[in-house]
Amino acid sequence: MNRTDRLYALVEELRAVAPRPRSARWLAERFEVSVRTVERDISALQQSGTPIWAESGRAGGYCLDRAHTLPPVNLTPEEAVAMALALRSMAGTPFRQPAASALRKVLAAMRPEDVAAAHDLAGRIQLAGEATPVTLPRLAGGPLPVGCVLRIGYADRFGAVTLRDIEPLGYVGVNERWYLIAWCRLRESVRIFRSDRISSVTPTRETAPPRSLSEAGVQIPHRLRPLSLT
Repeated sequence: MNRTDRLYALVEELRAVAPRPRSARWLAERFEVSVRTVERDISALQQSGTPIWAESGRAGGYCLDRAHTLPPVNLTPEEAVAMALALRSMAGTPFRQPAASALRKVLAAMRPEDVAAAHDLAGRIQLAGEATPVTLPRLAGGPLPVGCVLRIGYADRFGAVTLRDIEPLGYVGVNERWYLIAWCRLRESVRIFRSDRISSVTPTRETAPPRSLSEAGVQIPHRLRPLSLT
């Protein structure tokens, strides 16, 4: 079990028995780690704002304030990534740390498989600098329908529109503009599409072969960083 999954499981274990405590030794045996690892994990959860406290005594241990927590929420990976993008606007404000703490709480409340999917989606979003483009692209089939084939109308710089079948791979956000990275079947190679030049989007019934953004090998004259969920 990786650390993210273990943090989630620790919270759920303490929530299940609240307000009764669980000792660090009991939790260490339960998750097959050392007592010291449990103590570090509990400290990390406390620093992120999770209401856990320690009760002393022979029957003591760690307790979760169930009245101040929420049960697991059914956030989708796309919703978690949308929150991460929105919270980037807090980077230059005094609320930067609370925003990061809020995102960690959201991830801790999600199912492990959804967290993994959210990290995969976030890795397909590359950003230049600290700013986040304001106008977000819209595609049929979801924010980034990887594995789907879309038919788009795309205008060149002169306004001439061509129909293309594409396989979405990721997004690049530079300054105030979003670009869609996709395999273009018309050109038989990876292409970069300006989102404001996409005039129409129609999903097809065809499934695209698996392709990663790293395999695309797109050269962009900007220093890019993937969207972080941490």
